[in-house]
Amino acid sequence: MDDIATNSSDAPGPGRVVLRRLKTRPQFLACQKAQARPSGSVLLQMRDRQDGDPAIGVGFTATKKIGGAVVRNRAKRRLREAARLLLPTHALPGHDYVLIARQSLTERPWPRLLDDVKTALIRLAADKQPLT
Repeated sequence: MDDIATNSSDAPGPGRVVLRRLKTRPQFLACQKAQARPSGSVLLQMRDRQDGDPAIGVGFTATKKIGGAVVRNRAKRRLREAARLLLPTHALPGHDYVLIARQSLTERPWPRLLDDVKTALIRLAADKQPLT
């Protein structure tokens, strides 16, 4: 899998978050069977890999329902940038995330899109925490 750098340093160090792209169908299908949370223009799926690797896996999906190739590519570009900004601070280490574009994503104002992704990440993390 490709690593996505979250800072200018090439060498992994303490406090550095590594994002890895999900690329194969089995990775996406595994996330599909796990927790999911809709939030505005995004559906976010999360699964705990339970492999001891602290890297965060991330994948992006935009179906033909939201439009042609140009619209789908624009939606995925927006999702990639939102993930790059928010996953290092709000995602749980050792988990895979799939961000799925919904119909209104391409027209959604950027601050509202960031809020949708952040809300879904926080809710999924809260669902994962055991009640005390």
